Amino acid sequence: MLGSYLDLFWLPVAAGKLSPPRRWSLAAWEAVDAALHRRTRGALYHCALKARTETGETYTMELTPHFANGPVAPAMTGAVGFRLAGKSRFFRYQLLCMEAGRLPDEDWAVADPIRLSTDGEMARRVLAVAPSAPAYTWGRRAPGTREMWTSNSTISWLLVMAGLDATLVAIPAGGRAPGWSAGIDAAQRERARPGPALA
Repeated sequence: MLGSYLDLFWLPVAAGKLSPPRRWSLAAWEAVDAALHRRTRGALYHCALKARTETGETYTMELTPHFANGPVAPAMTGAVGFRLAGKSRFFRYQLLCMEAGRLPDEDWAVADPIRLSTDGEMARRVLAVAPSAPAYTWGRRAPGTREMWTSNSTISWLLVMAGLDATLVAIPAGGRAPGWSAGIDAAQRERARPGPALA
């Protein structure tokens, strides 16, 4: 039997069944953002987690559109674009944590997954904090953060709240993971507050 682990997968945001118009809109957004910040355009990535506990269960954790019905109830949901728009399930995202051997789009992953831990307790801690992930509005800047909130923000938030140093996670060469720093900022701010720690 394989041992416990916590793996992070980097996935191209335009991989899989993403429609051509969405690919074009993402490419256009990156081109505009690169021009505004006077930087070179990069490939855009989002991340997902796979955790195997010491008792052998394997779980996947990934952000998806809320209208894409999943086999389990989401750990949390949040609005996309504007808070009031989140009243419609077509403008909401969800965090799915489910027992599964593979991520739905794992075949599109860039290179091998990054092994963050081989401690089963760490895997359980990430799963335990998932329902507490903040439901900040996707695409807007959350309080105390440096960039917009995205799916990457939620994943980096989970890692920091579980006790891992997400600043050490390498983003694929030549690529960008919008929102990654926002999750780190939000989690560090939360952990600094007085009161019992989550991890």
